Amino acid sequence: MKNAAMDRPTTPPPSDGAARREARLATPRMKREFNTLAAMLRIYCHDHHGAAAGGEHGLCAECGELLAYARKRLAGCPFGPEKPTCANCQIHCYGPRQRETTRVVMRYAGPRMLWRHPWLALAHLLVDGRRPAPPRPRGAQAAKPAATDPGPPPRN
Repeated sequence: MKNAAMDRPTTPPPSDGAARREARLATPRMKREFNTLAAMLRIYCHDHHGAAAGGEHGLCAECGELLAYARKRLAGCPFGPEKPTCANCQIHCYGPRQRETTRVVMRYAGPRMLWRHPWLALAHLLVDGRRPAPPRPRGAQAAKPAATDPGPPPRN
């Protein structure tokens, strides 16, 4: 007889930071951003890796990894729901390889989005593409005033 407790996964509960990052993805703006990228990846993957596609979201393993990477980066974006499109952003949080791959995917799938996903394409171009980049967020250390700085020496 098997012990049911041994069959349960032993993954730890998500931390507070992970829960906050996942909550960011629940906002309408971030959902649309993720859905747009997923749709672009599906178009690209179907046309370039058609025989290999079939995993989650209808993507091959390579495109599925890029989508998972993008989801992680989107969830951790310091701008949150106020983020500009990545092309207009001052902070580039993708690695060089992922950034180039995403650029290639978007360049290929962007024009095709108008036929296959017109609402996502129009929202991406007209709403998100015109969003100005907010000022670069400062880290927690930069926001703290220097308490030990005595200031300039007195003049005589």
